[in-house]
Amino acid sequence: MRIKTITVGPFEMNCYVVAEDASSECLIIDPGDEPERIIKVIEDNGLKPTRIINTHNHIDHIRHVRKIQEYFHIPFYLCEDDLPLLESIKSQGLMFGLPASDPPDVNGFLKEGDSFTLQKELFQVYHTPGHSPGSICIYVPGHVFVGDVLFKDSIGRTDLLGGSYEVLMTSIRSKLLTLSDDTIVYPGHGPVTTIGREKQFNPFINPTQSPF
Repeated sequence: MRIKTITVGPFEMNCYVVAEDASSECLIIDPGDEPERIIKVIEDNGLKPTRIINTHNHIDHIRHVRKIQEYFHIPFYLCEDDLPLLESIKSQGLMFGLPASDPPDVNGFLKEGDSFTLQKELFQVYHTPGHSPGSICIYVPGHVFVGDVLFKDSIGRTDLLGGSYEVLMTSIRSKLLTLSDDTIVYPGHGPVTTIGREKQFNPFINPTQSPF
């Protein structure tokens, strides 16, 4: 599997372009900003996007998704619980002084237990609220795209509208920590990590690592 990371925008958000080794078809996850850069990477690598999926819909992840959707004429999917965030894209942008495109057209909603294929690869959807009500993680064997649910040595913010520390930790423990330790974690910000590493070193998961 080929996974290209494109870090975009003032929040340095990670957009992921995912393709099977033997195919040009690809999935775009969280193409929130700098659409021209994302388009260039896709075209320079001879890839053909088939869909856009957003792990959640805070401004850094959704700001210019519409431009990507219109350029490639592809469907956009999200969890329905994050629809209010999508619809508030303009007001979210105003909070940070960032003009935003109109929301992308929604072609379908993803929920816990849903799955889809990209060529031979089966992707599964986990509903992991806590950072936002509709946060989802996308799992394919050996890899999980977690948005802002989990980071290297940290977890997602829970002080934003709809966030909850207790709900987030339940999501992490019940959906992510049950994956194999060698599963590679692709977060919405910062470097990749693994489930095993976070079990061992993340102070929110392993209290023995807390600096306090």
